Amino acid sequence: MSSFRENTRGRPRALRALLAALALAAALPAALAQERFPGIGRAATPKEIAAWDIDVRPDFKGLPKGSGSVAKGQEVWEGKCAQCHGIFGESGEVFSPLVGGTTAEDVKTGRVARLNDPGFPGRTTLMKVATVSTLWDYINRAMPWTAPKSLSTEEVYAVTAYLLNMGGILPDDYVLSDRNIAEAQQRLPNRNGMTTAHTMWPGKGLTTAKAPDTANKPCMSNCAAEPRVASYLPDHARNAHGNLADQNRLVGPQRGAQTAASAGAKAAAAPAKPEAPAAPTALLKKNSCTACHAQNSKLVGPSFQEIAQRHGGRADAAGYLAEKIRSGGVGVWGQIPMPPQTLSADEARSIADWLSKLSR
Repeated sequence: MSSFRENTRGRPRALRALLAALALAAALPAALAQERFPGIGRAATPKEIAAWDIDVRPDFKGLPKGSGSVAKGQEVWEGKCAQCHGIFGESGEVFSPLVGGTTAEDVKTGRVARLNDPGFPGRTTLMKVATVSTLWDYINRAMPWTAPKSLSTEEVYAVTAYLLNMGGILPDDYVLSDRNIAEAQQRLPNRNGMTTAHTMWPGKGLTTAKAPDTANKPCMSNCAAEPRVASYLPDHARNAHGNLADQNRLVGPQRGAQTAASAGAKAAAAPAKPEAPAAPTALLKKNSCTACHAQNSKLVGPSFQEIAQRHGGRADAAGYLAEKIRSGGVGVWGQIPMPPQTLSADEARSIADWLSKLSR
């Protein structure tokens, strides 16, 4: 305060008052920011914000500078993508196909004709997607499934280019970059197929439709009873094909019904079992094992319990399972391959030891 008086001494009183007000106004935002939530959190740093602010808009704002060739994309695809999405984007038993259903005429018109063909079996990604930014952004933030955000900027450009090449959208010698991605957008088969004539785009100027529930009026008298629709499985059909609740993937809104005997009845009838060995939970999460495997139900791959029951009786179970974990493979549990894992030999052995003991 003394320095402020020294700097303003000798000046007119009105000027001193104005300078004092300006100094107070400059300090006020910082004070308010500190007092708004005292003792809770802190302001994010620019570096932290940049790490999260990775989305790419349809106008390509947010797209990082870089490039990637179709040839490079094929290398990345075969090493990190094909195990889930197929060599040619046809996918396997779990994931929907990415490529197919588009024609050269669709590339010209920007509308996929087969989307209006009820007889065409299924809808691929390249049939539906309307913006290249959707592909680039999703690959960048979510792929590969076992190691999201591990692809470099060049690899994301390259894989996007290769995917579009498999769909006949980009030529074999194309190099996709931040400078020409808008040109690739003008060749996307369904670029003119997106509509805003629905209520999923809220906000002024973003939709041409009126929300269907905004004109409803509350019922005040003689109101109809709320309908209840229910179904059940007759006793003779229960458990005919195993417990349906164990046969659905644990993602999405649908769950299988419990069609087996109750857990209480099973527990009363079954003899006591020895306690199962503790799972190496931290290792399973660290190496993304739980992305494809669950404890007692099938996800993308078999459950840990199924693996233990099939291989736990081997004399060399721990060594065999450790090698399979690190090398990957296909054919033992179906046609969805497990890619080679990058965990250490000690980590693989710890997981394998637990699996070999689980069946006992």
